Amino acid sequence: MGPTALVVLGLVTTGWSSSWDSIRAAARDIQSIQAAFTQEKHLQILSRPLQSHGRLIFAAPDRLRWEYQAPLPSVLLMDEGRIQRFVKTGDSWTEDASAALPAMSFVMQEIGRWMNGRFDENPDFEARLEPGGKIVLTPRQAALATVIQKIVLQLAETPGVIDSVNVYEDDHNFTQLHFKEVAVNQPIDPALFKHHS
Repeated sequence: MGPTALVVLGLVTTGWSSSWDSIRAAARDIQSIQAAFTQEKHLQILSRPLQSHGRLIFAAPDRLRWEYQAPLPSVLLMDEGRIQRFVKTGDSWTEDASAALPAMSFVMQEIGRWMNGRFDENPDFEARLEPGGKIVLTPRQAALATVIQKIVLQLAETPGVIDSVNVYEDDHNFTQLHFKEVAVNQPIDPALFKHHS
């Protein structure tokens, strides 16, 4: 591939992530996203990261299924503002209504914003768009900064798609998410957002 072709390819793949307006415009064309993900939680006290994997299913504007398949099966569902969590024990699923649910609701709502291209609309974070499709979110309030130092998102070449997310608790502890096998605008059964099966 010659240099001219590389320049053209670069314009095609990065043009959608060059401004907040272009990102929101690309997100408007997204009706659904399905992807597999891997998650690594890096903790200073551990020699190796904690690994898990699962699937993400999103249907515009506000339906989300975040499913951990291994090592501990669980699923978070967001359907038109209602958020539920189910955990699997043995062969049965049980709804989890623990005190941790409000924190999970915060995370699910934030992911929902990202899927809609609204990275800069959460008043709790200052959003900065950097070259190459990188977005950095930093907490505005000191209380939140004690839990999250920053969030770094890398946008994919495919318009409207996120490639990876890094959530930094501090300089030594962070969580990495990588998405793969991404399918855009494929039909999705609405029932997937209403129960845990």
